[in-house]
Formats: sequence, structure tokens, C-alpha cells
Amino acid sequence: MPEQGLPEARFTVETAKVLAEVAHNRQKDKLKRPYREHVMAVGDALADFDDDIRIAGYLHDIAEDTPMTRQALLDMGVSERAVGIIERVTKRLHDNPDDYQAGIRFIAEDHDATLVKIADNAHNSLPERVQALAEKWPERPPVTRYADARPVLYAAVPDEEIRKILARVNPWLLEELDDRLDEADDTDYENLAYEDAPLVETDETPEPDGARKD
Repeated sequence: MPEQGLPEARFTVETAKVLAEVAHNRQKDKLKRPYREHVMAVGDALADFDDDIRIAGYLHDIAEDTPMTRQALLDMGVSERAVGIIERVTKRLHDNPDDYQAGIRFIAEDHDATLVKIADNAHNSLPERVQALAEKWPERPPVTRYADARPVLYAAVPDEEIRKILARVNPWLLEELDDRLDEADDTDYENLAYEDAPLVETDETPEPDGARKD
């Protein structure tokens, strides 16, 4: 009987975290902080989603900031889907890398890539980070591109998925999200008739006629 080979190793979320740590180990962000902290935060923010999305979160900058190639990722066992997400959020692979808003619109065409970009945007928009950048370069006007990108990204995925990400990585943006949803709600509550109200389903079993709850 021929000897069976060992099962093929699967590229896991934990593998992605280790690879991200190693790949970005020597890199620093604009504030001279270890860049790996950013990629870890983005991946952690996607903990409520499936493995491909989480893997893409941890590796979202690996094609942008390291020599890692598509084929190398595939050879390591990263799925085609996860690689596709990584490529879509990689600015240098866009048709016009210098057009930030065009890149955001391209990302927003794909649900999975949008989730990764929302996590990336949210971490880059942490109040402490924004304040630190403003203090370091007081002569520069505040960067608004992240705020300008959020309506495009938020429109591309369900609100509950956005909330899950923001709650993990940047809860301060939840209020902004609520304000945006309120502005988009055109319901005329003042003249809303009782029969127009949406039905609310519950798990409660109807009480028998004549019964009452204390």
C-alpha cells in the first residue's frame, strides 16, 4: 500500500498574524511607531468575520509595503479570495494610485475589501492619532480624506457590519455613524400613522385569551 503523504498545511489566521509581524517588523508609521501595531489592529477589528477577511485584514498592507508577491502568498496557502481582497486594497495596484477617492470607489465595489478598508480607515482615524499628527505638523491642515472616504465605504456594506468593526477598533466613530444614519432617514415621524409602523417580530408566545402577565 503506497504511503500517504502528510496533509497540506492550511494557512490560518494565526499564520497571517505571524507573517504580518515579521513582514512589517522594521517599519515605522508617520509617528515613528511600529507599523505592525497598525496591521494587528486592523486584523483584530475584523474578528467577527470569516477567516479570509481576517487574514486579508492582517495582510492588507503586505503587497503595498513589502516585496511579497501574489504568487508567494498563494504558494504559502493564502486563499485566492484573501489574495484578491489584499490586491483590491493595495493602492499601488490601482489604475491611478494617486487618485485616493477613485481608489476608495474601486474598493467599495467589493464587499469584503470594503470591510477591510473600513477597519483600516477607523484605526487611522483614532482621535489620539489624529491629534498626535496635528501636533507634529501644526503647519499642515487636518487630513480629511479618511472622513471623506467613510460615506462611500459605509454605503457599500450593511450598517450592522460597520458597527461591529467600529466597536472593536474605534468606538468614537459610532456617534458619527449614527449621525449619518439620522441624516439619511427621511421618515416623517411627525405624521407617521400607527398602521404605517413596521411590524416587530418577537420570540414571545402569545398569551391565551383572558390571561395576563404580572
